[in-house]
Amino acid sequence: MVFAAVRFLHIIAGIVWAGGAILMNLVVGPAIGATGDTGRQFAGHLMTKTRFTGMMMGSGVATVLAGTYLYGVDSNWFSSGWMMSGQGIGFGIGAAAGIVALVFGFMIGNTNGALAALGAQIQGKPTDEQMAEMARLRKRQVFVTSANTIFIIISIAMMASARFLG
Repeated sequence: MVFAAVRFLHIIAGIVWAGGAILMNLVVGPAIGATGDTGRQFAGHLMTKTRFTGMMMGSGVATVLAGTYLYGVDSNWFSSGWMMSGQGIGFGIGAAAGIVALVFGFMIGNTNGALAALGAQIQGKPTDEQMAEMARLRKRQVFVTSANTIFIIISIAMMASARFLG
């Protein structure tokens, strides 16, 4: 009964986390970037006035913790030969990709926070230093959101197909 409840939590939290991240990284984020001040206002509201950030972090952490429990049970707490089976390897790769995606998710949050703080400092025309810092943060943002999306997709693919790997 506990295993089934944790599996349900893992799947639902994973859907919320992965779906939200992919939608944000591939659709909403580029739209924010393309709409100038209006997009920045929307992003500021989304990140500070709604539950989006907390929901994403909570669902990501819940997914990883529940998945760790499930893998632990299936592998006799990381000590059985099942871990070297096709299914065990598939779930292991998916788990590792999910953990890496979670780390990149935290990095996205930190980068967005730094961009918001910088934006709040700018009064009128940005200085050359502010422009350089904004360019550096935007470059980092592109990297971490791309990596987050790639690792989430790898995790989804491995979790969905692991049972068919032997």
